[in-house]
Amino acid sequence: MTDNPMEGELIRKNLWLVPFAWIYGWLTAIRNRLFDWGILESKRYGIPIISVGNITVGGTGKTPHIEYLIRLLSPRYKVAVLSRGYKRKSKGYVLATEDTPMEIIGDEPWQMVQKFPHIYIAVDANRRNGIERLMNDPETSDVQVILLDDAFQHRYVSPGRNILLTDYHRLITQDTLLPAGRLRESAQGKERANMVIVTKCPEDMSPMQYRIIAEALQLRPYQHLFFSTVRYGKMVNLLTHKMHSMAEMSKCNVLLITGIGCPKQMDMDIRKRFASVKNLDFRDHHYYTQADIQSIARELDNIPEPKIIITTEKDTTRLMTMDNLPEDIIRHIWVLPIGIQFMQERERMFNDKITGYVQKNLRDSRMA
Repeated sequence: MTDNPMEGELIRKNLWLVPFAWIYGWLTAIRNRLFDWGILESKRYGIPIISVGNITVGGTGKTPHIEYLIRLLSPRYKVAVLSRGYKRKSKGYVLATEDTPMEIIGDEPWQMVQKFPHIYIAVDANRRNGIERLMNDPETSDVQVILLDDAFQHRYVSPGRNILLTDYHRLITQDTLLPAGRLRESAQGKERANMVIVTKCPEDMSPMQYRIIAEALQLRPYQHLFFSTVRYGKMVNLLTHKMHSMAEMSKCNVLLITGIGCPKQMDMDIRKRFASVKNLDFRDHHYYTQADIQSIARELDNIPEPKIIITTEKDTTRLMTMDNLPEDIIRHIWVLPIGIQFMQERERMFNDKITGYVQKNLRDSRMA
């Protein structure tokens, strides 16, 4: 294994678009300065607010990290998640219930509603309005902690804890601004983060690799650096709900279907564990069509037995909205849950910093 974690085909830059990236960078820098100087207001609230976001477009693993925080905090506190609800077919503030259609709140919030019915899930592109509705509406006024999903650039809110995610395979320090690269703002924006998590790390990272990344990121003394790796749960058959580990089904030939931000790591992980893998990649948050289903059926027919379809929880939510999804496809689908695990035995340190912040903030708010 190379000691350079940034090399490989996951880093691509459109060099001919660099002049446009300069203009975009200039505009985002002005916007950030207006917030830094107080010309544009960044509002604080008297409730623990934790933001989980990134500087890049595409998947850095926000949803598994949000779910980790839900599992950490919800046994002790009344937790709410506020998302913008990307690609939803509604506007304004929506408080989700188990009966809310996916189209109204978006695929990721809908997935969380199904997995965590005991917490509040709301969507609103205006995060200030969403926070104030959660705090003041009678049905959610008992909320104690709000998790902001993908709000690192939403500077009209100043969260108490700002968690920045960066993909191991595409560190923000090695990327460039849109549209030449995938940065939403300059990598200097990382200075707003209290914690930085390098996500999707290989399990066998060497001490040298940790050191290279830490030096590349050049964090401030007040910032804490963590590393996380992907942890896959047991696969669940969509038709029978049977559960099996990947090791138990390793002799199967796999059709891997993904419509997520960065499927490369998942593709590499699956190929290590199964006899053969054919992948069908779709755009992030892709809504499947009948033409897509026909394409899936053709690819499945070409795969020898024993064969299965593996897909993510997020993709499953969108597939299940399809009318007349063939039973032959349904019975072959195995849903693979994706979680995270902190590396370097620093999970307890991360947990303590999060719960310590929440406890102190709630205590201070009661004394105010």
